[in-house]
Amino acid sequence: MNMNIKILHERFCEESRLIRDLSPATIRWYRSTIEYYLKISKVEELDQMTTKSVKEFLYYGRLERNWTADSFVNIRKGLKSFLTWCVKQEYLKENPVDPIEKPRLKKKLPKRLTKDEALRVLDVSLNMKYGYRFLPYRNQAVLGIMIYAGLRSLEMSQLKVREVDFENNLIHVINGKGGRDRIVPMCAALKRMLLDYWKERERLKKDSVYFFTCLRGDQQFTYNSLKKVVGAVKRGSKINFSPHKLRHTFATLMLEGGCDLFTLSKMMGHSNIKTTTIYLSASVGHMQEQMLKHPLNL
Repeated sequence: MNMNIKILHERFCEESRLIRDLSPATIRWYRSTIEYYLKISKVEELDQMTTKSVKEFLYYGRLERNWTADSFVNIRKGLKSFLTWCVKQEYLKENPVDPIEKPRLKKKLPKRLTKDEALRVLDVSLNMKYGYRFLPYRNQAVLGIMIYAGLRSLEMSQLKVREVDFENNLIHVINGKGGRDRIVPMCAALKRMLLDYWKERERLKKDSVYFFTCLRGDQQFTYNSLKKVVGAVKRGSKINFSPHKLRHTFATLMLEGGCDLFTLSKMMGHSNIKTTTIYLSASVGHMQEQMLKHPLNL
């Protein structure tokens, strides 16, 4: 019996959202991946989604569209997740993606800002020319929570008012990546930024359940809003950075400051401490400090 791929994939996305509680960004990625495959491969039915068809699509991307090895692996992963679901639902006997080999990924160190660059970004975000008093405090707090607490951009935009605990100096990240909850301590510098923003928010009598809001109304501060802020601060500071680079900056600076790997892993929300170890290589200062412990270093 033929099964329409679009219909099946929509069921897969709904189950991923309702049962697995995956984020809207992940669901959008799943949809865009299958849509691109269907557009290039010109297939409609599940029995046409063979190993040969998927391999030709992936090789087309690699050879004709100049996909990086990372792009190849990510798109293969998106297709495999859907087809694994199809196997579990007994629409397929085996996963057509399984025989397709993955290219070897290059081991890249995470890009981050230096301490001086991070401070410059925060200074510029506060002192740029703005038309409204609310914006500099909001923008510095948004960037500050990534630099000082390592929140992902989606975690920042989804942060609720009740999850910022000023009394106990804690930030509760609920349903982060992988559906994991975690608690991140709030240092004094970040608390000052968040309180300055909160006072402005209260002055404007905003009632949103989301901690970060847009200037007008009570609308949630979204990723698109963040991109505009980052673009403006990049131009003003002459420093190239992204929201994720700020998260990398948090991790490497924490290690250089003496934070242990296990604690950092918990604050980053990593499911496996091996993910956190990459920051050891990125932290030159940490490695130099450890080298002083060499027993023959006279």
